[in-house]
Amino acid sequence: MLTVGGLDVAYGESQVLFDTSLSVTEGQVVAMLGRNGVGKTTLLKAIIGLLPARRGHITFDGTELGKLGPHRRAWMGIGYVPQGRGIFPQLTVWENLQVAAEAPGGGGRTAIEEVIGIFPALSAAARKRGGVLSGGQQQQLAIARSMIRKPRLLLLDEPTEGIQPSIVLEIEETLIGLRQRGMTILLVEQFLDFALGVADAVYVLASGRIVAHGARAGLDVSTIKHYLTV
Repeated sequence: MLTVGGLDVAYGESQVLFDTSLSVTEGQVVAMLGRNGVGKTTLLKAIIGLLPARRGHITFDGTELGKLGPHRRAWMGIGYVPQGRGIFPQLTVWENLQVAAEAPGGGGRTAIEEVIGIFPALSAAARKRGGVLSGGQQQQLAIARSMIRKPRLLLLDEPTEGIQPSIVLEIEETLIGLRQRGMTILLVEQFLDFALGVADAVYVLASGRIVAHGARAGLDVSTIKHYLTV
């Protein structure tokens, strides 16, 4: 579904990604692991179109994305949940979802009800403001908002960031449930055990370059830990 080949991305004169290549097959959960500052978020921003590529290509479902803007990529079926979740804290859960549902092609009330049905915790908190939710509930809300438009590929940036360990299991169960529904996910993460619990394949990024990759079953976990250790 997604192919990234030979990608170079920079912020001004500071290059962050070097010759980065990966692929995501439809129905897979693929995890991109790495320490802080190695370029994981930069990669997702390049895929969704928030950052231009200096070199290389990004192909989604056989279509070269080239210079298409983020809105065009979203219309094609790519959803994006940013690091830090980015919900509207003063709006209720329902209102947060309504922002997405009332946009052209968003599906309106029916789409909200369908998405809330997937996340029981959100259904119970539909009238609560986003800012009073737990970290796990806020992450579920961010994912649910992205799913309003029924994306075929979900880009998910550090869903366990700032979430206490006892709640991480809820996020893991959420992603496993999405995978069972056929959702294709590219997950950026630092928490190795979490990634291995949900991913079919793993890539490891270090200093802007892919240094290891493979199916979960054949991974050398000690090598991955080496690249994740601060």
